[in-house]
Amino acid sequence: MADNFLEKRYDEVFGRGAKAAKPSRPGLDILLKNNRSYRGYDRSYEVKMLQLRRMIEVNTKIASAMNRQVLRFYPVVRGPESEKVISMIKMGAALKELNLPFPGTEPDAFIIICSTVPEGRFVDIDLGISMQSMSLKAVEMGLNCLMVCNFNKQDLKEALELSYEPLAVLVVGKGAEKIELVSVNEGQSLDYYRVDGVHYVPKICADDLIVK
Repeated sequence: MADNFLEKRYDEVFGRGAKAAKPSRPGLDILLKNNRSYRGYDRSYEVKMLQLRRMIEVNTKIASAMNRQVLRFYPVVRGPESEKVISMIKMGAALKELNLPFPGTEPDAFIIICSTVPEGRFVDIDLGISMQSMSLKAVEMGLNCLMVCNFNKQDLKEALELSYEPLAVLVVGKGAEKIELVSVNEGQSLDYYRVDGVHYVPKICADDLIVK
């Protein structure tokens, strides 16, 4: 067989001078692994409104309980509004002694997720699907997120003059931390922790997740 057989065959099928296929995007397993909760961000990188819009747009493609589609989204980029948001949310409840984020690593881009109806079981189902989907989109775009529900809803609503009650805040930025997953067995501690600056997140192993 000639050494250049595959090259000739490629030309026959696709035409001479055809460009090779572009590398495929990361698979779901890689996106999931990289979709970690970041509590420190690179302040030299500024998230743009268009990037937040691309994340919000995934909500036109995902599941919704009874297809009610009650969630609404308020994007915030660097500026006076972002300063209000960062002053109202809590990041890292299990590491209170660290007072996260550290000075100089504060995020300044957010998606405020609201609901047009009172919060309930089906609204919360939509909320979980939405936040996970948007954060996966962020990872695909080279960004990172943190899902935050620890804030005063009424204060944030008034500060941003929102039409609807906020349910959660999705922090968005370029992560500036090292995060590692740790496999544990059922019954072991699931609290995340830090050692020598590395953030460790325990995850129950697959064998213990399966009901036998």
